[in-house]
Amino acid sequence: MYKTQMESAREGIITREMEIVAKKEYRTPEEIRELVAKGQVVICANRLHKCINPNGVGSMLRTKINVNLGVSRDCKDYDIEMQKVMTAVDMGADAIMDLSSHGNTQPFRQKLTSECPAMIGTVPVYDSVIHYQRDLATLTAKDFIDVVRLHAEDGVDFVTLHCGITRKTIEQIKKHKRKMNIVSRGGSLVFAWMSMTGNENPFYEYFDEILDICREYDVTISLGDACRPGCLADASDVCQIEELVRLGELTKRAWAKDVQVMIEGPGHMPLDQIEANMKIQQTICMGAPFYVLGPLVTDIAPGYDHITSAIGGAVAGASGASFLCYVTPAEHLALPNLDDVKQGIIASKIAGHVADIAKHIPHAMDIDNAMADARRTFDWEKQWECSIDPETAKKIREDRKPEIEESCSMCGKFCAVRSMNKALEGEYIDIL
Repeated sequence: MYKTQMESAREGIITREMEIVAKKEYRTPEEIRELVAKGQVVICANRLHKCINPNGVGSMLRTKINVNLGVSRDCKDYDIEMQKVMTAVDMGADAIMDLSSHGNTQPFRQKLTSECPAMIGTVPVYDSVIHYQRDLATLTAKDFIDVVRLHAEDGVDFVTLHCGITRKTIEQIKKHKRKMNIVSRGGSLVFAWMSMTGNENPFYEYFDEILDICREYDVTISLGDACRPGCLADASDVCQIEELVRLGELTKRAWAKDVQVMIEGPGHMPLDQIEANMKIQQTICMGAPFYVLGPLVTDIAPGYDHITSAIGGAVAGASGASFLCYVTPAEHLALPNLDDVKQGIIASKIAGHVADIAKHIPHAMDIDNAMADARRTFDWEKQWECSIDPETAKKIREDRKPEIEESCSMCGKFCAVRSMNKALEGEYIDIL
């Protein structure tokens, strides 16, 4: 019988995936095995996703970046989405989440797991309405669970399931009068289904059956935060924190069946609340990896939310978040195009790298030190090599060429680096 990564780790077995992750993270295979056994690192790798290049997700490892993609009724070209996928992978995305909400989703999902080396995630509740081509209220609990199995059979590495909201949440939302109510798309669908049918959340009620599916294929459960704050005013409220407590309970149940778990988090949140939220999650969920959307630290920057999320993501990562879901300039506005995707990835990669340096991840600052050496010696080719986005850096320099090749058009002969190099070598420093 196939063993999950967690089951193998608990039995003292170091898998091929653990060895690959250990090499990437400058850790020993035994260190990775111990962390997977504790649930503090997950290796999202469905046994049917044969082309995957495994990665570990955990607060003590390099911060990972997820890219959300997928078609909608208004933008339904799967070829364009596949182009975005490969661009994202080339730019260093660690995971791709297919959030498609239109058309025949299965061929695209299967193409991802047969061709894409990154971790692949989905939100099965989205696909339920599309798969059955029936209105939400007519679906049964079995329908939802069967779609979870379908995604597992298609090779998906992790699934976001909104297991933490229950019938009680309906009363809480009505009582506490949030400004933005529920902004999680999957969470709102589960909430709507419960409201229309009068039934309990099927992902909560039949959680053990879902665990059996995930264990069979080694699918990691990403416990979705249906009540994540959608504006600053709703951050850290009763609805969010109580759901987090329930996710902690569900984490224990998943671990008892050797199923790996990530916890999803905010959302929109004032900067000064982020660190506390990360620490609360680590305590309640016993160190399970935290996967955050941003957080976005202000609500007033449509068109620039890749920046607001990068600010929040850097603080979140430095405070213990393991996995950053990218946010693009199109957030709240439209389906991101290829340029939006690039900007979102760059912003998230910067945030993750900043967090890794703050957490003293092994060798995280090596590239910064190499950049400093290249700048001191005016080695421009090495600077491009060290750049997170060399194409943009090159273009800016080419567009505004300096008079003196070694300097830039900002400083010219006033360049501090040039003056210091000459002074320390005992050379004459010509300015005019």
